[in-house]
Amino acid sequence: MPTDSTVIRTQNLTRRFDHLLAVDRVSFDVQRGEIFGLLGPNGSGKSTIVRLLCGVLAPSGGQSRVLGYDPATQAEAIRQRIGYMSQKFSLYGDLSVRENLHFYGRIYGLTPQRLRQRYDAVLDLAQLGDRQTQLAATLSGGWKQRLALACALIHEPELLFLDEPTAGIDPVARRQLWDLLFDLSGRGVTLVVTTHYMDEAERCTDVGYLWLGRLIVAGTPDQLKELPDVTPTGTRRLEVDLPSPAQNLSRIRLLPGVLDATLFGQSIHVLAKDAWDPAALPAQLDVSADQMNVRPIAASLEDVFVTLTKAADLDRTDHVSDTPVVAPSDEAPPLGPASGGPDQASPPSTPQPSRSLTGLWAILLKEFSHIRRQPMTLFFMFLVPVIQLIIFGFAIDVQVEDIPTVVFDSDGRPLARQLIDAFANTRTFRIEQRVYDEDSFRHQITAGWAKVGLRIPPDYSDRIVRGEQAQVQVLIDGSDSQVATTALHAANLLGLSQAVTLAPSLADALHINPARDPAGQPVLPLEMRPRLLYNPNLESSHFFVPGLVAVILQLVTLFLTAFTIVRERETGTLEQLFVTPVGRAGLMLGKLIPYAIIGFAEGLLVLTVMTYLFGVTIAGNLFLLLSLASLFIVCALGLGLLVSTLAKTQVEALQFAFMIMLPSILLSGFVFPRTQMPLPIYLVTFAIPATYFVDILRGIVLRGAELIDLIPSVIGLTICCLVILTLSITRFRKQLA
Repeated sequence: MPTDSTVIRTQNLTRRFDHLLAVDRVSFDVQRGEIFGLLGPNGSGKSTIVRLLCGVLAPSGGQSRVLGYDPATQAEAIRQRIGYMSQKFSLYGDLSVRENLHFYGRIYGLTPQRLRQRYDAVLDLAQLGDRQTQLAATLSGGWKQRLALACALIHEPELLFLDEPTAGIDPVARRQLWDLLFDLSGRGVTLVVTTHYMDEAERCTDVGYLWLGRLIVAGTPDQLKELPDVTPTGTRRLEVDLPSPAQNLSRIRLLPGVLDATLFGQSIHVLAKDAWDPAALPAQLDVSADQMNVRPIAASLEDVFVTLTKAADLDRTDHVSDTPVVAPSDEAPPLGPASGGPDQASPPSTPQPSRSLTGLWAILLKEFSHIRRQPMTLFFMFLVPVIQLIIFGFAIDVQVEDIPTVVFDSDGRPLARQLIDAFANTRTFRIEQRVYDEDSFRHQITAGWAKVGLRIPPDYSDRIVRGEQAQVQVLIDGSDSQVATTALHAANLLGLSQAVTLAPSLADALHINPARDPAGQPVLPLEMRPRLLYNPNLESSHFFVPGLVAVILQLVTLFLTAFTIVRERETGTLEQLFVTPVGRAGLMLGKLIPYAIIGFAEGLLVLTVMTYLFGVTIAGNLFLLLSLASLFIVCALGLGLLVSTLAKTQVEALQFAFMIMLPSILLSGFVFPRTQMPLPIYLVTFAIPATYFVDILRGIVLRGAELIDLIPSVIGLTICCLVILTLSITRFRKQLA
């Protein structure tokens, strides 16, 4: 029954990974101040149990209580009161000893004064005083473990989980680390230690032995050694010292009355029946009696666990295989010498494969196995070509049509309406708006809602009727050189066509002479006067460079953060963070803000290069541009964080990042006009943050647009940013898969 001193209690704790039963109905208690050892071979479930108790993994069945809380539902309440030292060194190698300790102290919310006190205390406890400025990656194995223990103790936990803390360190460092653990236990800290070393299990106050996810036995080392199954009634354990123990081991095992024999250093440990007489052993082994020493011994923990493992294995299989082992036949022909003499038959000559192809088949099979076990890679291999084909086949159309056009008709009579209808009947222009004042006309173009503006003067019909040449102004947004070039050519051709059609019909109907210029020379009755705004020379750099700024900012910031969480997951530092009280939003935003500052500095750099190297001056408000650039940078960083929550490896993160960048470049309007895309793909472009920022950049940089002109793009970018950040934080879980 649990008592007030019970720190950990598990009942039928179970965890499955797909078809693997990693922890099978494990039940045990840990009392306050104990050093509880979880002993077992690799793969026995030790680390999984620790992660379950820390709330890093969710159980598949059963229940547990840690410090009175349920780790499955109340993990955050537990994490403030426990320390965790993972099996693999999982601190930050590029931080110094001092920086690692300060980082974890702040994670646990220690005040500056308390952090200084605890820093000095753990530094003294772990004897790290002369290594404070040394990078963690340069420490030896033993000192790394000391640092990891110091970080786990920085907040004075009541309960400390140590997952194989001495793995891979030398014996001296192991002993020193255990001295630290004994010191902590003496101070009242409860420790749960996983290990596969028998000598470490002997040092624990209680031991639980795991085998294939099952808890075989639990108790103090002395209690386990006295179990009836370890040394059954009617048997005894002896230690035999004799020459050449390795050669004599197999002979001893075959002696009548010997139940088991194991080599232990330079001695042999024997489990034999009480009736077995060791006095006959020298004669049976042809060893002089004065060279042999036999004495009774107690069972060791190794004896305990070997015996119980065998019993558990028999219980699991329920039978022993009776399939005989096939030995080589005595009649088998002997192997011939390396090179035969003249009397030996030579084997038939067979062609030998080229040594350059040695191992080809093995490598092929291995690589196919890798591919088969990486479904995400296969997904990207087959999905990306399909997406590329769809984009290039349907979305990208170099033929520009339906250019948004605004009309300011100050004439309003049939001849003016005829000209407007001529524009509307082409596939090049699409009349989006009709306005009736100059300010609205200009605003439509400045805001980017219309790419072409048709202004018909009030005396348009009068001049044509009087036989004078009428001029019509066509304002063209030159910020998109591809659209502007098409609009310019189409407007000139349309004006010429209308003039050629208009001249003979008016002459016949009204009996007037052809139109003449002020010098009296005959001219066409209609003259189109196109004017290119914002980029009068149609320089491609003015079109591409502002859009390129958006692409570069997204590319760099996306890749900066896409690998952060994935990299920490692969190095193990993320699991270490999972056991701390750091919140999801705190972890995600803490990673985002530094890169946001770097991204902002990068934005200033590329804008400077754009202005002074390419000569693209910023026509609009610089403060407005930088403010909206900051919003886009945060959005791009959030997109990178979302990728890092989706990807399990850095290779997958790279693939996801590529999947995002491809449509950002091709569908955002950076290269190809969005208005020319099919409706389904055009609707998809609204889900791409770069779409809005490309419009914002071209609007402010080239057209001098104000905030009111950019409201739709600002709203769209804000929604994208909020959705992406929300998804990133929501998808992130402080648990392993």
